[in-house]
Amino acid sequence: MPQARNTQISITDTPYYHCMGRCVRRAFLCGEDSATGKDYSHRKLWIVDRLRELAEAFTIDVCAYAVMSNHYHLVLRINADKSKQLSDGDVIERWMSLFNGNVLINRNYIRHP
Repeated sequence: MPQARNTQISITDTPYYHCMGRCVRRAFLCGEDSATGKDYSHRKLWIVDRLRELAEAFTIDVCAYAVMSNHYHLVLRINADKSKQLSDGDVIERWMSLFNGNVLINRNYIRHP
């Protein structure tokens, strides 16, 4: 049964978390798929690059990771000190670096050089 994030994570108890994700329905993440003969090794670099980008935007430190053929493991540290130093504008800019915003956010919150 799903639980609310605030019942699963307590930065005061520990900032470190082991996370994992897996493919379903025999989907292949990385390496050579023996069923189809297709090689998906190039995806590992995509995953590592995206992980780096997400970690920077969300002030998460990646302590360790492993990307396997149909799943991955991460050991993450929530960098609370770094996140407390961010202004509201910084948070919005980081979010917008990853996701599209709406007109109101673009007009009122994004810093223009």
